[in-house]
Amino acid sequence: MSIGSRTGIEIRQLILDKKASAQEVVSELLKHIKSADHKIKAYLTLCEEQALKQAKLIDEKIAAKQPVGALAGIPIAIKDNICTEGVRTTCASKILGNFIPPYDATVIKKIKAADGIIIGKTNLDEFAMGSSCENSAFGPTYNPHNTAYVPGGSSGGSAAAVAASMAPLALGSDTGGSIRQPAALCGVVGLKPTYGSVSRYGLVAFASSLDQIGPIARTTADAELLYSVINGHDPLDSTSAQSKDKPTGGPVDLKNLRIGLPKEFFAEGIQPEIKESVLAAIEAFRKMGAQIKDISLPHTKYGIATYYLIAPSEASSNLARYDGIHYGYRAKEPANLMDLYARSRDEGFGPEVKRRIMLGTFALSSGYYDAYYLQALKVRQLIKQDFDNAWKDVDVIIGPTSPIPAFKVGAKIDDPLQMYLCDIFTVTANLAGIPGISLPCGITRDKLPIGLQILGKEFDEATLFKVASAFEETRDK
Repeated sequence: MSIGSRTGIEIRQLILDKKASAQEVVSELLKHIKSADHKIKAYLTLCEEQALKQAKLIDEKIAAKQPVGALAGIPIAIKDNICTEGVRTTCASKILGNFIPPYDATVIKKIKAADGIIIGKTNLDEFAMGSSCENSAFGPTYNPHNTAYVPGGSSGGSAAAVAASMAPLALGSDTGGSIRQPAALCGVVGLKPTYGSVSRYGLVAFASSLDQIGPIARTTADAELLYSVINGHDPLDSTSAQSKDKPTGGPVDLKNLRIGLPKEFFAEGIQPEIKESVLAAIEAFRKMGAQIKDISLPHTKYGIATYYLIAPSEASSNLARYDGIHYGYRAKEPANLMDLYARSRDEGFGPEVKRRIMLGTFALSSGYYDAYYLQALKVRQLIKQDFDNAWKDVDVIIGPTSPIPAFKVGAKIDDPLQMYLCDIFTVTANLAGIPGISLPCGITRDKLPIGLQILGKEFDEATLFKVASAFEETRDK
């Protein structure tokens, strides 16, 4: 079995048992990436020199019988909107094409402290705005299951890297489903943690009240391992929650588990094959003894509209810093200051980023703020109340991650509304700040993966991991 096809936990154990060195692991994985990524295009930057150097230090620690961290020797791919000291961080945008951060994001510091190895930076929709990984200034990423199809987005590069065995673990960011949706379309596991449970310090902001960093892996156990390292309070992030108990492994008693099925998650628009696979997964939980309850989340139908007012509004504010003066791309030979601003942004940003900036600027403008943005904030609170009410009767909520499987490259790029509707089942978790995990639950007739989404209570990632692991065990039998 090649290194690329092993889980992160297996790789760490191989290194600790001295059946392979960390340097051998990194070298073999880099070789595989170089031979395979020309078809997938998951990576924007490979950290070859830094990764081999870090691997050598880990091997020296083990040889000296010094303690090593929880991620010892495990290569990890990083979405290219997370700052890495001395390594280019582009957000897949021309405007940050040559930006090299002078510091590490908090999650990167934690990974390095746990002896994880940063193997490279992965492609994404520009500034994390998209659901297909086609909105990148460096070209699209392709789905490893069929390269004629998209991998999902915006964390498409990270999901594709894991699915193609070019990384056992990866980090993505989830603003409206950008970890869970590509995880579903690529057939891997993706966790969007509770808002505030993982530091956003060093994550290039898209929508600050929605963004959350999380793990992508091939197994729930691997996702839990990476989450256990990166979660926790960070004084550098004002939205970081005070430390909570970290998730613990072990079986969950499904006989006492109450699973909610929102009728809104099975309405019109969901592809029959996906509905069939998700209902089969629910039946598997029923056979394991779980109680299945029909519930309603009545404001779900307003989720997309609410999200696409709040997120672009926050993006309009966050992206105002890219003005051609402070850092990033600068237009050549501007006629005056206004020309510098206008041309730098026009030449530096791609079409989808411009579209969302314009939408957000309009929603925040005088005369429209109360009618659009303020109303969206009120509906956001109603969406959260729906979940709060649901938790009185159920422990987790289950449904499809995406209403459709992966679609062909180019099929929706000219139809933004259809692209936005891909996030219909994922955006509400971000609006409510609750955790959600996506894991594979089936495959279509075209041999494309189907994702099952499990949503949980705030800071109750432990239950999500246990429920997801129980389902994995049934599929492995």
